[in-house]
Amino acid sequence: MIRDPLAPVLLYLAIIAVGAKFVDWAMSRLRQPSVLGELLLGVLLGNLPLLGIQVLEPMKANTTIDALAGLGLIVLLFDVGLESTVSQMLKLGVTAVAVALVGVLASIALGWGVGALLLAHEPGHVHLVLGAAICSTSVGISARVLRDLGRSQSAEARLILAAALIDDVLGLVVIAVAGGVMSGLVVGDLSAGRVVSMAAEAAGFILIVFILGRYFSSRLFSLTSRLGAPGALLPVALGLCFALCWLATTVGLAPIVGALSAGIILEPLHYQDLEKREDRTLHQLVYPITSLLSPVFFVLVGIRTDLRMLAAPGVLSLATALTLAAVLGKQACAAGVFGKGVNRGTVAAGMIPRGEVSLVVANLARTFQSRARPRLGDVIFTAVVVTVLLTTLMTPLALKWSLRLKAAERPVG
Repeated sequence: MIRDPLAPVLLYLAIIAVGAKFVDWAMSRLRQPSVLGELLLGVLLGNLPLLGIQVLEPMKANTTIDALAGLGLIVLLFDVGLESTVSQMLKLGVTAVAVALVGVLASIALGWGVGALLLAHEPGHVHLVLGAAICSTSVGISARVLRDLGRSQSAEARLILAAALIDDVLGLVVIAVAGGVMSGLVVGDLSAGRVVSMAAEAAGFILIVFILGRYFSSRLFSLTSRLGAPGALLPVALGLCFALCWLATTVGLAPIVGALSAGIILEPLHYQDLEKREDRTLHQLVYPITSLLSPVFFVLVGIRTDLRMLAAPGVLSLATALTLAAVLGKQACAAGVFGKGVNRGTVAAGMIPRGEVSLVVANLARTFQSRARPRLGDVIFTAVVVTVLLTTLMTPLALKWSLRLKAAERPVG
C-alpha cells in the first residue's frame, strides 16, 4: 500500500487549525494576545515526547509544514502592512519617529551587550543577532492589549501604535541585516562598514518600493477594475505581495521585507472600486487566509522549542538577561516623548512586547553553529522564545499599573 505523503500534513494542519482557535478563545478570556496561546500550544505539542508521545515528532522536520509556516508569516505581515499607508506614516510626526528610533537603537545596543557579556567568545555577528531579536515591538500585541484595556483611543495608545509601526519598518532593515549575516552573506566577524552597507541596501529597497510601488499598484488595480473580472481583488493583491517577496530575495533580503512593504504601499484609494464591487474590504478577504496560515508559523516556532534546552548551560541566564535588556531597551522610549499630555511611562510600557520580528530572528538563529558550542543556534532560539513569552505576559500588567498611576496623579476638579 502506497501512503499518500500529503496525509500527515493534513493531520498536522487539522491539529494546528483547531488547536489554535481553541487557545485563541482561551487567551481572549484571559485578556492575553492570541500569539501567546499559539506559542504555548506549540511548546506543548513539541514536548509531548517528554511524556512518551512521539506521534507528532515528525512535524518538526516536515518541509511542507515549514513552507506553509513561511507562507503564513508572509500573509500575516502583508495584512499588518495593510493597516497603514505611506501617507499615514509620513504624518505620524517627529515624536513617533523619535520613540521608535530610541527604542530600537537602545534595544540593539543592550542585546549586543548581553552577547558580549555572556557569549564573549563568539564573533560580533552573534551579538548583533541578539540585538536584532529584541529590537522591535509587536504591533499586534500592543494593539490587542490596549483594546482589551479600553484605552485604544488614548493619546498614549495612538503614539504607541504609531511608533510601533515605524518600529516595524526599522525592524525590516534589522531583519535584512540579520538575515544576511545568518544566510552566509557575511563570513567571519562582522565589520561596522558591512553592517552599514547591508542596512543601506535594505533601506534603499524599501524606499524604492515605497516610491515606485504606490505608482505601480494604483495603475495595476485601475487596469484590474477596467477588466471587470469577478473576484480579482485578492489574487491581484497577493500576486503583488508575492512578487515583491521574490524581488526582495533577489537583492539578498528576507521575503517578509517585501511582504510588509507590499501591504504598506497598497492604499485603499487604489482598489476602492474593486472593494465596492465585491462588497468586502481587502482586509476582510485576506483575514481567512491569515487566520488559517499564520498560526502555523507561531505553533511551529513553539513546537521547535525544546524545554530540555532550559537545563542546558547558559540558556536560563541568556533568557533572563535578554528579557531584562528587552524591557530596559524600550524604557528608553520615554526619552523620545515630546510635548505635554502624554504619559511617558505608559508609552514605554506599551512598547515592551516582542513578537513577530523576534520570532523570525529566533527562527533564523537556529542555523548558527559554533565550534565551542555546536548547539548555539538552539540556545539562542530558546532564549528568544522565552523572552517573547515573558514580555508578552508582562505588558498587560505594566500598562495597567502605568494607567492606574496616571489616573491617581490626575488632579481632582
